[in-house]
Amino acid sequence: MNRQLRVDPEFRDKIPPLTEDEFKQLEQNILADGEIYEPIIVWNGTIVDGHNRYKIAQKHPEIPFKTREMNFPDKWAAFDWMYAKQLGRRNLSDENRTYIIGKMYEARKKARGGDRGNQYTKEASLQNGDMAKSERTRDTIAKEIGIGRSSVERAEKFAQGVDAIREMSPDVADKILR
Repeated sequence: MNRQLRVDPEFRDKIPPLTEDEFKQLEQNILADGEIYEPIIVWNGTIVDGHNRYKIAQKHPEIPFKTREMNFPDKWAAFDWMYAKQLGRRNLSDENRTYIIGKMYEARKKARGGDRGNQYTKEASLQNGDMAKSERTRDTIAKEIGIGRSSVERAEKFAQGVDAIREMSPDVADKILR
C-alpha cells in the first residue's frame, strides 16, 4: 500500500548516503522486480529505515511498497536500531563501519542518559556512576560486534570528527567515509 510518509532529515542523514551508482543499482533492481520487497520501517509515521526505497517509490508510483511500524521508546533507541540494521546490511567500507559503530555508541549512551557532565566542566561525573554506565554500553557493543571495547571508543571519536567535518564540508565527510 503506497502512502505519504514523513522524511525527517535527522533520521535520513544519520546513515551515510548511497553512492550514485549504488542508488541506480537499487532502483534498477526494484524496477526489475516490480515491487519493493523489504518494508519501509516507520516510527510514528516517520521513516526510520528505507529512505532510498521510499525515494524510488515516489519517483515510480506504480511500484508498490509496504511499511512496518516499529515502537521505540525514544529517538535514541530508533537510531540505535538503525545503526545495528546498517551494520548487517551493506558491504560497508571500514570507515563507514567505524562511523556507524561510533554513532551507535553515542545513541545508546544518550538513550541511557550517559555523558551528561556537570554545570562547570560539561564532562561526565564519576560520582554518580555515569562512567560505569557508559563502560557497560561500550562493552555490550564490543561483544555484539566482536571488536575490542577500545575500538568502540575510537569509533565514537572518529564519528564525532566526521560529523564536525560534515558541518563545514559535507563533500569532504562523504569522501572520508568512502
